[in-house]
Amino acid sequence: MDKPRLFIELKQEQHLELLKRMYQIRFFEEAAGRYYRKGMVKGGIHASIGQEAVAVGICAHLRTNDLITSTHRGHGHHIAKGADLNKLMAEILGKEEGYCKGRGGSMHVAAFDIGSLGAFPVVAAGVPSAVGAGLSIRLHKDDRIAVSFFGDGALGQGTIYECMNIAAIWKLPVVFVCENNRFAVSTDCSTSIAIEDFAKMAESHGLKAYQVDGQDLEKVHYTMFRAVDYLKAEEQPVFIQADTFRFEGHYFGEPEVNRDKDQIRQMRESQDPIERFVFWLQDRYEDDIIERIDQVKQSAFDEIESACGFAENGSDPAPETYAEYIYA
Repeated sequence: MDKPRLFIELKQEQHLELLKRMYQIRFFEEAAGRYYRKGMVKGGIHASIGQEAVAVGICAHLRTNDLITSTHRGHGHHIAKGADLNKLMAEILGKEEGYCKGRGGSMHVAAFDIGSLGAFPVVAAGVPSAVGAGLSIRLHKDDRIAVSFFGDGALGQGTIYECMNIAAIWKLPVVFVCENNRFAVSTDCSTSIAIEDFAKMAESHGLKAYQVDGQDLEKVHYTMFRAVDYLKAEEQPVFIQADTFRFEGHYFGEPEVNRDKDQIRQMRESQDPIERFVFWLQDRYEDDIIERIDQVKQSAFDEIESACGFAENGSDPAPETYAEYIYA
């Protein structure tokens, strides 16, 4: 990979804003986990702890009107895209003040104000919607792009190959982002996907493809820059394989009998994307950055705590409104 000059040339404030986004995601997920364990969440919580650099590095290059589709593990994508933390946390707790009036919950958040077409808990279901959005963008001849986030497990679903094929044929402005955390629930992707290099698989469908260390914000940020630059210059869709690692189970409360616990511990200790970026900042800015990092961390923590207070004081949907917002 070329030396990521773009990232290095960002200002200190911009670097700190990226760090803050990652802290916001981490603290939000931890808070959601606490609510889940207290029995305050209807349904499950699929945390993206450990995967923060992918969401932040990708969304750093998106404008508010650029579109995304997310997954069951979508809180981080929404926060990185600029979601209102109060409304997002309220949705997790099923409150009227939430993004979907409390009807969507953790796995069905849609936030049209930031360009999110929704979290799609069915594996690969968000990919066709992103391609449809890409077609709309192409027909309207505007300069937006659509980004579809999905996990490695989605590569076992045939829909995604049809989507890549049609996006390539029609030259749609879509970025396919595979968050390869190596496990689909409890299934190691090496036992369910015949090819290890997902990027090559995408290239066989006519896409420009990139592979990147998803624990390194610097590299993800630069890879997305290159991908968007190529997409706009060549008018062709692109594919990014971001190799990452979730530190929690598939969902909070999963027994975790399928992953190696020593590997999880080692990844937490050596491949935490937030800690890696903090070390990068300290190396680049030396001693004068430490206090700023602490301030950013505290600010992110305070904002999540405020969002928790907002959500806890929210209104439960009235039972008689159960049929509202149902369209089919």
